[in-house]
Amino acid sequence: MKKISALVLVLFVAFQMTSCKSEKKEAKKVSTVAFVLSKAKNSVDWVAYKTTEKIPVKGKFKKVNITSGGEGNTVKEAINNAEFSIPVSSIFTSDTSRDYKIRKFFFGIMEATELLSGKLVIENDTSGYAEITMNGLTEKLPFTYEINDKEFKMSAIMDVLNWNAKLSVDSLNDACKELHKGLDGVTKTWSEVVINISSTFE
Repeated sequence: MKKISALVLVLFVAFQMTSCKSEKKEAKKVSTVAFVLSKAKNSVDWVAYKTTEKIPVKGKFKKVNITSGGEGNTVKEAINNAEFSIPVSSIFTSDTSRDYKIRKFFFGIMEATELLSGKLVIENDTSGYAEITMNGLTEKLPFTYEINDKEFKMSAIMDVLNWNAKLSVDSLNDACKELHKGLDGVTKTWSEVVINISSTFE
């Protein structure tokens, strides 16, 4: 009987020690920072232009993934050095035909561009840059930003020619020949795109 009691006691102590270890491991996984970018409401909007008159075409990417960093005790800390990826398949312009053409005739002929990826770097209180990887190239995209309470907003003008994307611009222009023709009869797709990104933290 004593042997059985001793065995039960040993098993009970072993169980308690294991439980304590498990609880400690779980506790380490809990984030204590105030701002987490992956939990924020993130939007990536863009404005492209067509025709000589430079008519705006608005769109967005409906999905953005935070792949590294993105946490801090301030909004600025959470944004600085955050890395992200954006699936090209998540492009949305309220026109399914246009979405298809952009995916196929613009991004589709680029090198390894199923995803757009990048890293945000804050330089001072108003500006920074994003290291954007597209078409097999990584280049810096300067941006300006502002922070209001728990909201971060940045804006940039991206010339896709800096990512060697002239073939993509020409391809899309040809695919949209009639739709991108202006009053002067000239078909034109601009290489400059306005990028607006906002993150509203919980």
